[in-house]
Amino acid sequence: MPRRILIAKPGLDGHDRGAKVIARALRDAGNEVIYSGLHQTPEQIVETAIQEDVNGIGLSVLSGAHMTLFPKVVELLAERGADDIVVFGGGIIPDEDAAALLEAGLVGIFTPGTPLSEITDWVEGHVPQR
Repeated sequence: MPRRILIAKPGLDGHDRGAKVIARALRDAGNEVIYSGLHQTPEQIVETAIQEDVNGIGLSVLSGAHMTLFPKVVELLAERGADDIVVFGGGIIPDEDAAALLEAGLVGIFTPGTPLSEITDWVEGHVPQR
């Protein structure tokens, strides 16, 4: 059974080209991908993830709000008893922020220029199949 991955854009960020490229690459690698669209709240993302029974959530932010939005998703998943969902993120994220996000419960961080094959291989190795 293929992995189910939710790709989500939390916050007010209006650019989703990168998220769509990742979604397409993950789909082409054999995953089922749900793209939730722009301007999602952490609450909406968690609700969608639970309703869609996903194995992983890929978050994308370019606006700089990753330090509040990404950990909030992890926190809400834990509150809902869904902390088995692997959360990874991407966007313009400084190295020191990436380290803090990993400490906050994200499992992987990807920045612009990361080869798509590296991301799809990472998902295959870190997001369990159901």
